[in-house]
Amino acid sequence: MEKKSANRSIIINAGEVGVAISEDMDKNVVHKTNSFYWDTKGNDFLRAIVLPYYGAFISEENCQLFGDISGKKLLEIGCGNGQSLQYQAERNASELWAVDISERQIEKAAQHLESFGVSAKLICSPMEEECGIPADYFDYVYSIYAIGWTTDLEGTFGRIASYLKRDGVFIFSWSHPIHRCVTEDNGRFVFKKSYFDESWYPVAVEGELLLADRKLSTYVNALAKAGFVVEQMIEQTDEEIMQSRDDNSDIAKRAKILPVTFVIKARKL
Repeated sequence: MEKKSANRSIIINAGEVGVAISEDMDKNVVHKTNSFYWDTKGNDFLRAIVLPYYGAFISEENCQLFGDISGKKLLEIGCGNGQSLQYQAERNASELWAVDISERQIEKAAQHLESFGVSAKLICSPMEEECGIPADYFDYVYSIYAIGWTTDLEGTFGRIASYLKRDGVFIFSWSHPIHRCVTEDNGRFVFKKSYFDESWYPVAVEGELLLADRKLSTYVNALAKAGFVVEQMIEQTDEEIMQSRDDNSDIAKRAKILPVTFVIKARKL
């Protein structure tokens, strides 16, 4: 599905488009709009991205960013339907926690995990806010295609740093910002928005979502301010995954010439 605006065109996986509003949009409006979407539509339209996949054509099985998590305490930011938590439980994590803005997603995660006999502490809250998560407690905090929903990136990274033990690891993935800058026009990919534009905008996806596209430098600088050091960044397409799927979709075509997902592994100093 692709909808076009005369003002700007944005690609969000399947090609949904919005019009910029403001960098300074009230975060309560963003929370209300997005939590309503996930409570009502959930993953019915936006396909869930869960471990071992970090996004399109990047996998933990090939990247091995976590390593051995046996006996480790993990917190997921934006747990969605709980499948990534199940993946971590199967790899012998000792304790699992998660936070998500949507009550419905928390319910779905609880049901899913119960069906697999997995125990996890699930909290419904925006990731930016204090919600009872213990400090200096976790070995890993991770987020699979969820961190970009935050209305306060620096504040969120600061909270995540506080949750981690010293030398703890933070791993997150999100849509690569250059991916959102281009759209297909008569068989060619062309720029339709500025890479430097970090304004919030609405996205029509059988309902409404609000998104903001941040520069890679914004993420890296926010990590540094929160006391993290970046150990690894992945933005290339995994050719093995690409070939195994024999995929000729729009997302596969663009993945051959530009990054569609990025993953960062950072460590708390």
